[in-house]
Amino acid sequence: MIPADQMQNDQYAHLKKVIEEKKKIRNPLIEILRLPGNIWLPEGGSSGIYCSRIKYSCESDLWCSYFLQFFYDDPRGKYNLNVCLGTACFVKGARLQSKCFQKNWELKMGETTKDGLFTMSSVRCVGACSLAPVFVIGEETYGRIDSKDKIAEILKRYK
Repeated sequence: MIPADQMQNDQYAHLKKVIEEKKKIRNPLIEILRLPGNIWLPEGGSSGIYCSRIKYSCESDLWCSYFLQFFYDDPRGKYNLNVCLGTACFVKGARLQSKCFQKNWELKMGETTKDGLFTMSSVRCVGACSLAPVFVIGEETYGRIDSKDKIAEILKRYK
């Protein structure tokens, strides 16, 4: 996994570049928040890096960064793994699926794997109820996955 301080430096460098490109726009905050995507801003340093450059108060852009959810408090994985916890998936074993991720890959909801590949979240419905239980990695939906071996086979594709 990339050390947090190195990731932070790389992401801050990217964010500074975006700020320089957009700061002359009349209201640059939304454009600045929208473009980087998956930028990790550690607690305490979330807004100071850009509020002074675009002349916004830190309180207002911190609020925007949380509200818009384009920035995160913790490092994000290369892939988002969303476990559906909608009714059909829940009834068909989504909780067991989540526990399997936790037990075998040390991956809990809202956390990122040690290798930095996956961040797991829950969603309420992905619209694939006939395939329940379902999880989504990026844009790919995986359904009727009911064993550790099937999950392992899928996760190998992303390494």
